[in-house]
Amino acid sequence: MRVTRVFSAIIAPLAALPLASFAQDAPLPVPDKADTVWMMVSTLLVILMAAPGLALFYGGMVRAKNMLSVLMQVFVVFSLIVVLWTVYGYSLAFTGTGQWIGGIERLFLAGITPASTAATFTEGVVIPEFVFVAFQATFAAITACLIVGSFAERVKFSAVLIFMVVWFTFCYLPIARMVWYGEGFMFKRGALDFAGGTVVHINAGVAGLVGALVVGKRIGYGTVAMAPHNLPMVMIGASLLWVGWFGFNVGSNLESSPLTGLVFINTFVATAAAVMAWTIGEWIHRGQPTMLGAASGAVAGLVAITPSCGFVGVGGALVLGLLAGFACLWAVASFKVWAGYDDSLDVFGVHAVGGIVGAILTGVLVSPRLGGTGLADYHMGLQVWTQTMGVLITVGWSALVAFIGYKIADLTVGLRVSEEQEREGLDTTYHGERAYQN
Repeated sequence: MRVTRVFSAIIAPLAALPLASFAQDAPLPVPDKADTVWMMVSTLLVILMAAPGLALFYGGMVRAKNMLSVLMQVFVVFSLIVVLWTVYGYSLAFTGTGQWIGGIERLFLAGITPASTAATFTEGVVIPEFVFVAFQATFAAITACLIVGSFAERVKFSAVLIFMVVWFTFCYLPIARMVWYGEGFMFKRGALDFAGGTVVHINAGVAGLVGALVVGKRIGYGTVAMAPHNLPMVMIGASLLWVGWFGFNVGSNLESSPLTGLVFINTFVATAAAVMAWTIGEWIHRGQPTMLGAASGAVAGLVAITPSCGFVGVGGALVLGLLAGFACLWAVASFKVWAGYDDSLDVFGVHAVGGIVGAILTGVLVSPRLGGTGLADYHMGLQVWTQTMGVLITVGWSALVAFIGYKIADLTVGLRVSEEQEREGLDTTYHGERAYQN
């Protein structure tokens, strides 16, 4: 049975040659220059998604007094995870034989040299392993950054960093291992996740929901206006996310091949469809379409197409985008109000809900009869169940680890800022700076 292609490229060289060494009498594979350049560009595009893309998107949605605090959290968390990925994250996610966690062969990237390679999906074509490591690092880092939006404007900076270390180590790495590595629990069962529906978006969205519940509501939530302070900045951030997502999704093919064209058009079309769905839905629901809604719709479409972008046809991408736009609008405008939680920037409503829609429907839309690429021995019901099992495992594990992570941060430095600090704003009370000078 054909299973997800994403990130399996590292499996062959690591499984057969744990230290990426080669027999002296065998010629070393030469990295394909075009694929290598494309993967470096893709890595840069994902970095663009986080800083400045996600930072500006989130920063524009908070109040002016907390603008810098959000930028700081995204910027520093991204850097923190890149460091942890280099020290032990890559090794635990992509070496060894365990189903849940990997080995320690690559601690501090030991054993990797400029000659070390990772395979692509074309036999005999490789890229430098350092490039693969960097590409993977950006995924881990932006996933952690997504969580920041759920508890924005009320959590201590030190608590954010402590939580991220715990969550990255005990949640992100095992989920990435299970879904993307050849020996992983979900990979071996045929779960499809091309670029991170479960590993990135559901994972981060659930951790965000837990954070919103554990930390509690912002002071005045529901009674005081907390409108975004800079909607043009939100639009710029969302646009940068859209552009950067082509590196996120298309780069996940690990090479420039005919399949990358399908991934590219699917990412493009699904996002546009979700923008239209959210805009129309909001127009009907509220009587007015908003810029914030259109930007949120774009992100919802990007999230939903992520797990399936290499498996569905263009028609499937349109369907996913439309469904995600409406589903995420419902989650943000109705479900959150009914449930009564304060997810500041709707991390759960957009990323978890959009990821769940995309992940489960991948099992349906991969069908050749629906324009998908198809699978060997494909049975829709079985594949949908496999996708659902991946979603449930991700939801349960992320929620558990996130709860423990927040409690550890609370017991060590305390989670929440004081009431006085929250009212004044975290820019001045925690960073001694102002985003805007009067």
